[in-house]
Amino acid sequence: MTSEPAALPPIQLSLPVEGMTCASCVNRIERFLNKTDGVVGASVNLATERATVQIDPSRAGRAEVIDAIERAGYEVRPEAAGDESATGVSTATDAETAEHARELRDLGIRAVVSVAVALGIMALMFWPGRPIAMETVNWLVIGPATLIQFWAGHRFYLYAWRGLRHRSANMNTLVALGTTAAWAYSVFVTFFPHVLMAADREPESYFDSATIIIGLVLAGRWLEARAKSQTAGAVRSLLGLQAKTARIVRARGEEVDVPLAEVAPGDVLRVRPGERVPVDGLVTEGGSAVDESMLTGESIPVAKTPGESVIGATLNTTGTFLMRATRVGAETVLAQIVRMVQEAQGSKAPIQRLADRVSGIFVPTVLVIAALTFAVWYLIGPEPRVTLGLVAFITVLIIACPCAMGLATPTAIMVGTGRGAEAGVLIRGGEALEQAHRVRTVIFDKTGTLTLGKPTLGEVRTRGAATADEVLRFAASVERGSEHPLAAAILAGAASNGVDVGRAEDFRSLGGLGVEGRVDGRAVLLGNRTLMDQRGLDIGDLAEQADALADAGQTPVYVAVDDSVAGLLGITDPIKPEAAQAIRELRSRGIDAWLLTGDHRRTALAVARQVGIEADHVMAEVLPGQKADQVKRLQAGGRSVAMVGDGINDAPALAQADLGVAIGTGADVAIEASDVTLVGGDPRLVVSAIDLSRGTLRVIRQNLFLAFAYNVLLIPVAMGVLYPFFGITLDPGLAAGAMALSSVSVVGNSLRLRRMNARPGGPPTPRRALEPVAGPAA
Repeated sequence: MTSEPAALPPIQLSLPVEGMTCASCVNRIERFLNKTDGVVGASVNLATERATVQIDPSRAGRAEVIDAIERAGYEVRPEAAGDESATGVSTATDAETAEHARELRDLGIRAVVSVAVALGIMALMFWPGRPIAMETVNWLVIGPATLIQFWAGHRFYLYAWRGLRHRSANMNTLVALGTTAAWAYSVFVTFFPHVLMAADREPESYFDSATIIIGLVLAGRWLEARAKSQTAGAVRSLLGLQAKTARIVRARGEEVDVPLAEVAPGDVLRVRPGERVPVDGLVTEGGSAVDESMLTGESIPVAKTPGESVIGATLNTTGTFLMRATRVGAETVLAQIVRMVQEAQGSKAPIQRLADRVSGIFVPTVLVIAALTFAVWYLIGPEPRVTLGLVAFITVLIIACPCAMGLATPTAIMVGTGRGAEAGVLIRGGEALEQAHRVRTVIFDKTGTLTLGKPTLGEVRTRGAATADEVLRFAASVERGSEHPLAAAILAGAASNGVDVGRAEDFRSLGGLGVEGRVDGRAVLLGNRTLMDQRGLDIGDLAEQADALADAGQTPVYVAVDDSVAGLLGITDPIKPEAAQAIRELRSRGIDAWLLTGDHRRTALAVARQVGIEADHVMAEVLPGQKADQVKRLQAGGRSVAMVGDGINDAPALAQADLGVAIGTGADVAIEASDVTLVGGDPRLVVSAIDLSRGTLRVIRQNLFLAFAYNVLLIPVAMGVLYPFFGITLDPGLAAGAMALSSVSVVGNSLRLRRMNARPGGPPTPRRALEPVAGPAA
């Protein structure tokens, strides 16, 4: 009997897509991808022009994904190999930058030539007291107008034809139809002017409208592409921080500079003053102060001595030191940050689904509206019915392009997540960004989150005949087998007091209660009050002393030898200096702060008192397996809960919370379970993350509202509803300008997020700074 092969985990592909222009393009590609066998999920981002696809590798591969995109009518751009060797992140920065620059230059040239030709045509057609007949003007301008129509407007026909082959319509279809209608009508008038002259009308053409529409749409795309390139600035700036070379110390002291890609774990590197640390590692000799502001936002350099870790891309300021490389390439902190930012910028927020649903039916609906508009004008409109109907038909097609809807959400997410990365707030994706603004309750773990996470031994109390050194020796000997932060504090305290530490046998960790083992043949039990009660041990007068230690903010740890409680250790963990300010800022924003810890309740209350958390918001003596249950309890009350933690035992609670926030100095598993990672561990960054989310969602709502309002208000005007009352119609050239500016305004509105003060402890960004910018359509 053969067993079925184990299912392979999904893999993720990120492909650059060519030809997308609006939200309907995004919706169509996603629809084709999600219908492809083996595709688990797909998300297409108009701002980054990339498709992120999760596939089951046993059923689909890159070829199937590319085929689906091509069947949708679009192309996958060949992706030049980026500099993966240094960071392990595929960036293709040089190739993509060159390609974008070339495309930007081509758009600019075609836009300038088109607008210049259009202005020349308009000057001839509308010159006061024009000395030449309209028929002659038409013959003079037909050549340059045709050149613009098929040279500058080539891209509209190309992408419209691709869509037509796959029975779809998009923004290019609207522009191509509208300008072709204006151009074709004008050519007919030029060759057969007598048709209109027989009706006592001047053979007026619309070459000016066709050329100015193409020019302004191209100019809008140039401005849009230029603005979109700025939204990706965060990743480029992060990559620009990395060193290009490293100085390796060879055998016999020889030093040689090598490309960063050649550095391997274990290599010894020299870092001189003013240089960037090449990779992650440990200082082995010398010392310096390292500026880590690119990661933590903290401007004060951090002193580094032998044994301490340094992070690649941080700046060495004063001294020279040797370091041993521990993580290189894709494993470095910088590479992980870049990868997380890229994934976040390519993601979608749930709020975007509305735009996607609307855009899926928008373009076909506009085509129907435009056709009906022409029919109504032709059937019941005043003379010249054909001309007025044609103008209305063209204007509806041009004014209704849904570019702004497609850019409203992704550009804001790109700028928001990029701004967060620069401040040390790494947001996993659009869903996390949107969720953060709903948070009204934040639960903080204590150790390593509100405290420094570097416990030290405080007081040692004894009972009976035991001496302080004996109690400390038994405790430290058992803790040699533990990885708990309190164990390190006890071992360090024993060393500083000159206590000889022995070896423990039969060591066992008791999950949230303590540890036990045998030292010199004697049974030693080390842990909290609950453990002592469970074992039926009498703690006597040590109970009052434990309460006194706890009231002073020290964690009491009981030491029992041979079933008799021999002493008590007080472990102190200093509170982070920024913790109280973080709590104050959360409360000023209407957010409740809670403390969740496995520590003694009196110790937890002492910490809560110092940072400003109310006593009834303290959940103490909670076992690791119960932390997620406490989060559920608060959620059951209708709260949207964020959990902030740094340890392995926080991972279930982080996953359970509506928003999991991991301290970046903590365990990898906690970071993996989180939605937001705070690089450096400053608790004030929780406030920064929430502010950033609120600001970004505010801008997204502005963008979507104004993009929808633009179409809702101007499509009826373009159809001519104002003509019977005020004799007003909308000129196609003005429609083209408004349509182009709508996209540019949305991107510009998103770019204002770069002005947000996301650094911890800084003044909040004034709300008025994120009010919508003025413009014809944002």
